[in-house]
Amino acid sequence: MLNKQTLYKKQAGEYAATLIEDNMVVGLGTGSTVRFFIEMLAKRINTEGLNIVGVTTSSKTSALAKSLGIKLSSVDEVPYIDVTIDGADEVDLNFNGIKGGGAALLFEKIVALNAHKNIWIIDESKYHNVIGQFPLPVEVVPYGSHQLLKRFAEADLHPSFRRTAAGSRLTTDVDNYIIDLSLERIDHPKSLAYFLEQTIGVVEHGLFLNIVDEVIIGGEQLKIITK
Repeated sequence: MLNKQTLYKKQAGEYAATLIEDNMVVGLGTGSTVRFFIEMLAKRINTEGLNIVGVTTSSKTSALAKSLGIKLSSVDEVPYIDVTIDGADEVDLNFNGIKGGGAALLFEKIVALNAHKNIWIIDESKYHNVIGQFPLPVEVVPYGSHQLLKRFAEADLHPSFRRTAAGSRLTTDVDNYIIDLSLERIDHPKSLAYFLEQTIGVVEHGLFLNIVDEVIIGGEQLKIITK
């Protein structure tokens, strides 16, 4: 038996798969909700004979898509991406999002910015008035990362290195570190994004602003919110 949250994720993911049309180039996000989307998309490809090319945002997604028989290309091999379907760790009423819980924020942002349309699929527990309850991921280069941690601490951003279950520092697909900022709420996301973007050593941050076009929210009733 799936718990309610998992059922809501499944609901959102499987609905998103119905939006994909033949001959599309589709950005494939990362995360547990996206997994339901990819599995249903693969079923449609197999049963309906859809010609779909996927552009993935992480090695985990690539492995899943390949195992299900979905054709893949890199973001540099396709002329465009019709639509990207991705999850989000948190979304607010103004369509600001936090992403990167799966440590794929850099590739997720690259794929999103090269897509004609971006759709996020979430369960209702991730939709809030203001973002910030989920720790904000910041991808940083290893060299000088301790100095960055100190700088973030001095700025009252409550940073910590993300670690694996074994206790070592987690590394991304391109061998960077993740520093998570525990902020509780982010009232001025644009200002924080600007600060992070101006900080040397920061590769990318998990604030996704002015990117999403539509949010599909799984719950007791499926909700679709369009920007």
